[in-house]
Formats: sequence, C-alpha cells, structure tokens
Amino acid sequence: MRPSNDPPTEPSTEEAVQAPAAPARKRPKPGERRLQILQALAAMLEQPAGERVTTAALAARLDVSEAALYRHFASKAQMFEALIEFIEGSVFGLVTQIGERETDAAARAAQVVTMVLQFGERNPGMARVMVGDALVGENERLQQRMTQFFDKLEAALRQNLRGDAAAAAGGSLTPDADAQLTASILAAYVAGRLQRFVRSGFRRAPTDQLEPALQRMLSNA
Repeated sequence: MRPSNDPPTEPSTEEAVQAPAAPARKRPKPGERRLQILQALAAMLEQPAGERVTTAALAARLDVSEAALYRHFASKAQMFEALIEFIEGSVFGLVTQIGERETDAAARAAQVVTMVLQFGERNPGMARVMVGDALVGENERLQQRMTQFFDKLEAALRQNLRGDAAAAAGGSLTPDADAQLTASILAAYVAGRLQRFVRSGFRRAPTDQLEPALQRMLSNA
C-alpha cells in the first residue's frame, strides 16, 4: 500500500478535550513536604495497634523514598522532636492564654487540665507521644523531653495556684505547699488519664467524668 500524500489533519477540538496532556507534577513549596511528613507520622501513630513506625513505612505512606525523608529530617528522632515541639508550643501557648484571662486560681488550674486532656483526646497520635508509648525503642532523649514536658506542666499549674488571693482568703497557712501538692496531683492525673486513653486503644476518653474529678482535686484550692 502506497502512503497517502494527504497532509496530516489537526486533531478536532473534541479530541483535544478528551485527550489532555498529563499535568506536570507540582513540586511542594518550601516547608510543605516537611509538614506532610509530620502529618503522616502523626496519622500513623493514631493506629490503635501501636506498632512502631519505621521510616520505610512512613516513606511508603507518602509515596516517596526514604532518602527523600532524610532531605528534610536528619533522623527519625528529629521527626519526633518536631512533633514534641508542636505539642509543647500548642499546650504552653494555651496555658499562657488561660493565665492571662482567668483570675481565679482553681478555675485556671481546671481549665489547664481540661485543655491538655482535650488536646490528647483530639490528637490520639500526639497522646501516644506525650505518654512515651510511641517513643519506646527510640532515642532516650525523646523520653526525657516528655518527662520534662510533664515537669513543666506541673510547674505551670503550681504557678497558677501559688500565692493566689483566693488561697489566702481560704485561710490556708501554707499556700505555697498547698499549691505544690495540688499541682503534683493534677499533673499526675493528666498523665494517668492520657496513659489509660492510649492503652485502651483510644476507647476510654481522658475527659470522662472530668468535672467531678476536678471538683474533688481542687476542693481546697
């Protein structure tokens, strides 16, 4: 068969619409990929089975190579450190806001406890980090950071309770000692409730019966 000498025809408008060119893959903006990695890590930590997250699994979830992860984070420990920094910034930023707007000592402490427990309840993956469950087998300094987190939370509660006019009006002869004891009890309560939440596979909400518990713990505040 002889080849046709007819000039090639232009594709019709309909054909052009039906067969568009493949769009170029959009490159993430600076910092966007880093955020995507942290979001994926937090989402993987929300699995109730509580399996240890590997960089291979994280890379597969994001459909990238492990090498791509290490272009944004030097190690998996650094990824967890970024999550811890997010937790610290979120929680203690709100602690400051509560202290600025609330004048009553007991109300301040109650709001701080409620806020931390609600944060963990709404962010199960972060709750696993907070209680150290997600950090088992990771770098020891990560566990130390979370221990320091609860120490700092206790100090914030103590500061909100100490030397308050309400404590003085209540007739306490040792307001500082009372504030220290109450803050210790509240911080332990927060840690315990978050631990129970994680160990129950996120079924037992940390805010269950919170109001009566707070009334009992703050009855002398």
